[in-house]
Amino acid sequence: MHPALRLQAIEARAKRRFGQNFLVDQGVVGRIVRVAGVRPGDRVLEIGPGLGILTDALARAGAVVTAIELDRDLAAGIRASMPGVNLVEGDALRVDLHELMPGDGWKIAANLPYNVATPILMRLLDRGFVTAALMFQREVANRLVASPADDAFGALSVQVQVRARTERAIELPPEAFHPAPKVHSTVVRFEPVVPDFGTTPDGRPVSATHFDRTVRAGFAQRRKYVANSLNSAFERDNVDRALAAAGISGTLRAERIDIAGWRRLAGFLA
Repeated sequence: MHPALRLQAIEARAKRRFGQNFLVDQGVVGRIVRVAGVRPGDRVLEIGPGLGILTDALARAGAVVTAIELDRDLAAGIRASMPGVNLVEGDALRVDLHELMPGDGWKIAANLPYNVATPILMRLLDRGFVTAALMFQREVANRLVASPADDAFGALSVQVQVRARTERAIELPPEAFHPAPKVHSTVVRFEPVVPDFGTTPDGRPVSATHFDRTVRAGFAQRRKYVANSLNSAFERDNVDRALAAAGISGTLRAERIDIAGWRRLAGFLA
């Protein structure tokens, strides 16, 4: 069934339950496939296939597609129109990604649900993949690709960029969706790197949990100096010693500290 006809059949129920905004611009999907680097035979995960426009493009590119869909009506449409897709009905925040994506070499392409896009992204980064093309609200995308000293640079920027290279890839207006949202959207390309969360003074690697805790604490009160923000989560004496050892002034704002600086801080605060 053509996506427009499928939309007419399920739109009222789907909108009422989840408030979806469906990607309907056929010209965009091919670009997303290319940004994700999809080649024939690739195993590709799609989250929230919706009407299946991107799903169809991935399949046409020769990918072996696994899709996660929470909406049972949308899932039924995908199952009926694309029987070759491995469709899983479930919540991307709860499904076991290692079980869903066995082995290595996976690529990801998705128009993520904006209200849960960030936690889904972090789960995907923890799972690992080759490349991903993921769509976000533009303001979130700005944070994902921001550099130190940018207004958008924050805890999310650091936590993602320590795990992957990020690149703004495609800008989409509201008219690319139905119903048109009130926000603009951006596709971001991700290429994971081996994460380096820093080391302690005695040479032990810093855990991802401790690194993330340090970064979140540092950005918790953006208007304050980083020393004051860190004091809310760590002992003041430890903070002062860590800042001095890391060569970072306590009177800096968190957004002025680059990722290497956060690694050093996490190491001395571990």
